[in-house]
Amino acid sequence: MRIILTGGGTAGHITPNIALVPELTKAGFEVHYIGTKAGMERQLTAPLGIAYHGIHAGKLRRYLDFKNLTDLFQIIRGFSEALALIGKVKPQVVFSKGGFVSSPVVWAAWIYRIPAVIHESDITPGLANRLSIPFATKICYTFPETKSYLPPSKGILTGLPVRKNLLQGDAALGRRICGFKDDKPVLMVIGGSQGSETLNKAIRSILDQISAKFNLCHLCGKNGFDPALNQLSGYKQFDYVDADLPHLMALSDLVVSRAGATTLFELLALKKPHLLIPLSKQASRGDQILNARSFEKQGFSMVLPEEDLNPESLLSSINSLSSSQTKYLEAMESNQAGNGVQAIIAVIKGLAKVKSSVGN
Repeated sequence: MRIILTGGGTAGHITPNIALVPELTKAGFEVHYIGTKAGMERQLTAPLGIAYHGIHAGKLRRYLDFKNLTDLFQIIRGFSEALALIGKVKPQVVFSKGGFVSSPVVWAAWIYRIPAVIHESDITPGLANRLSIPFATKICYTFPETKSYLPPSKGILTGLPVRKNLLQGDAALGRRICGFKDDKPVLMVIGGSQGSETLNKAIRSILDQISAKFNLCHLCGKNGFDPALNQLSGYKQFDYVDADLPHLMALSDLVVSRAGATTLFELLALKKPHLLIPLSKQASRGDQILNARSFEKQGFSMVLPEEDLNPESLLSSINSLSSSQTKYLEAMESNQAGNGVQAIIAVIKGLAKVKSSVGN
């Protein structure tokens, strides 16, 4: 059997696909990946040893912009390329994790009457997934609240797939990677794969106060690396981390993060007490706010709205999280939701089996 995975643009659209690959291979699938020609998905999937196919992709913006017109031609070009690839690979099923590269692939699968499964991480579907939903066979989703936004006959609550190796980190190795010399607790700050200027600036403004109590592991994003801070004791910054992430996670005692769904469910699986600072509605469609409020309501997360973010509120929230971390640990320990890998694999195998029997 053959399957095409697609998704890209940010790590949140790629790492769940990566989590599925070992189990798909074990189940007997030949795995192919369709992403952008120069996107980060090519780099992140390279160690998996699966076939990678790059296509053109355009982005549809939620506001008036001339690029919407020029990108429309890129989308049409990507759709044509996806048609050719699917005709060549002849998969039994397509699985899409979202991002604008994925929609033309789902549309092309529909043309060939190949079942397509899409996965929605956030509470409300993003634009790329909304464009794909009419052409999808099944829609896997992560938050129970998402059910009301989906066609009843298509939605399946599966949770989010978390990479198995993320749960197998070595804290001692993480300490060596960071070069921390003492045994102070470690605070990890996650600004997203692109880097949050707002969060990076806020955390760096209170480095002196934080360093009195914590060592700081800062995942600052590709746009946030500051060479001038390289020599600070007890502070280690990374523009992006892949293979070493499990070890850094194992080392961390507390986490400050944006509220992308993939990161949220990884923190839940790892049982890491965390403070969420979701992207504001001015900078996004508001999905991170909904994600964060859902986790806050379940007792998993402390939330600091970006509108309230300043050096004083950030330091106060970190100190509050530190003093009340047991409460959050207990809530996360009581959570019954498991890793979504097996539930999604079951959906994929069921559709692939039906397609194979119809094809025969």
